[in-house]
Amino acid sequence: MPVMSDPLLITVAPTGAETAKADCPQLPTTLEELVATAKECEAAGAAMIHVHIRDGEHKPTLDLGRLTDTVTALREGTDLVVQLSTGGSVHDPLDQRLEVLDAAPDSCSLTMGTTNFGDDVFSNPWPFVCDLYQLSQERRVVPEFELFDLGHVAALHRLLGKYGLPYGGRVHVDFVMGVPGGMRGTAAALVAGVAGLPDAVTSWSATGIGRSTLAVMLASLAQGGHLRVGMEDVLTISKGVPVESNRQLVDRAVEAGRLAQRTPMTTAQARELLGLSAPSGSAG
Repeated sequence: MPVMSDPLLITVAPTGAETAKADCPQLPTTLEELVATAKECEAAGAAMIHVHIRDGEHKPTLDLGRLTDTVTALREGTDLVVQLSTGGSVHDPLDQRLEVLDAAPDSCSLTMGTTNFGDDVFSNPWPFVCDLYQLSQERRVVPEFELFDLGHVAALHRLLGKYGLPYGGRVHVDFVMGVPGGMRGTAAALVAGVAGLPDAVTSWSATGIGRSTLAVMLASLAQGGHLRVGMEDVLTISKGVPVESNRQLVDRAVEAGRLAQRTPMTTAQARELLGLSAPSGSAG
């Protein structure tokens, strides 16, 4: 488990599936914008990118051709660990979400259960979770287990007990906190979640949605955890002040890490942490 002196893994989640481009013009929704954002965030200290993609009209899509082109472009332009979302949007069917792994990312998100998501339902039934996990093992894609609630922590125990360790042998999880319908974005909730993690977990990060961003960031650093930041998760840098770019959020995470005496992890260190081999055809 991480300790305070460990290097800090910063993951950037630049786009998401919920915010409309018309409402937030600075949101990177084209491939060119995404690659430019990735380069900026890597230079600032991010080592992994969590990717949702959009179609030509800036709407969420799981189009396999676009996903594959995105993975290729990110590998050519950066050394970042490329993690594709298998959540897509809350409206995407389960079979299309499984096909995300056909784009051969380094990593994929794997949400450990169904949760209310504002007025919608983010569906992750147990058979789907099991199918996605076994597919990730077969395809040699490293999962990041997304935990929106304490019940998801219990489900992770169940999954690892039934199917063993993921590809690479490391178990990395991310607490996604502050979603309306999930666990609250508080230090107390994060303490409870971390205390319940399986012994097999080798690293964990935390994400605070919206107004919980700073509370979760500081609570994670205080416990030696890692961070996910980005415009998928928050669109203001302070109350009433819009975020200008994803790099701005990465810069803030780096500064918070510096106060905690944590140095941003390099992409090579991130690959070692996650049990990944070096990428082929990367920028480095």
